[in-house]
Amino acid sequence: MTDSRILTGLLRRRQQIRFVLSTMVLGAFMGFLFLYPINEFVYYHEHEKFKENPPSASQFVTGQMLESLQGRTPQKTTFYLLVGALLGLLSGLVHSSMHRKMLRIQQLSDELGRDLRMLIREGEGPTLEFKSTLRWDLQQSRVNRALEAVVMKTLAGFMNNAGGTLLIGVADDAQVIGLDNDYQTLRKPGRDGFEQALMTSVANNLGADVCQFVQIIFHSLDGQDVCRLIVSPASRPVFIKQGNAPKLYVRTGGGTRELNIEEAIEFIGNRWRKS
Repeated sequence: MTDSRILTGLLRRRQQIRFVLSTMVLGAFMGFLFLYPINEFVYYHEHEKFKENPPSASQFVTGQMLESLQGRTPQKTTFYLLVGALLGLLSGLVHSSMHRKMLRIQQLSDELGRDLRMLIREGEGPTLEFKSTLRWDLQQSRVNRALEAVVMKTLAGFMNNAGGTLLIGVADDAQVIGLDNDYQTLRKPGRDGFEQALMTSVANNLGADVCQFVQIIFHSLDGQDVCRLIVSPASRPVFIKQGNAPKLYVRTGGGTRELNIEEAIEFIGNRWRKS
């Protein structure tokens, strides 16, 4: 296992532990302050209220909570703390999942609302890049797998930063090239084969779990197919698998660059500390 993978695993475990502890502590706090008095209030009206000379509901509930704080009812106190902690953890997991989904839906909605022609006219930038082809070398008129590796670097760079859009079938000068040349390199020519080849490459080079951060949409411009990849920020550092030395790429300005060891450690600590 490489140092980068060890570092990634340690950071992810630290984040998970911090998340679990924070949600459980908050849940335990809520369990004691809310679940406990509510349940005792119900118990009072079902049992204590009908006894001779009963205290008021507020006096009964307050008395029960004071006894717990004084350590007289440890089993009852532990029960409410545990129930609250479990509910807190469950609520945190649901909220975290819903929050990530809402962010992705909002990003997709915003991106799809942008006209493709206007998007191309904007030119490349921090969140937009053009690639003429996926694997067909226009200059050498042959398949060039190095071009596919460049696409993977761009996707990784977007995932490791704030996300972005990659258009395949558009040259650097904003000329629409189309995907016909790439289609001819596929066992199954066409959009379906192209999407399958692209996602297979993502899974093999970046990890199958990060495929969820890439949404593929095809457009037709001037009779040519253009593939739009809407890339969301990843929930973990995304390394490109290159032999025994996985590399971390980040989108900076209008390009994608590799980080050295020191930069990668600092970047990962800052980027995913808040996740």
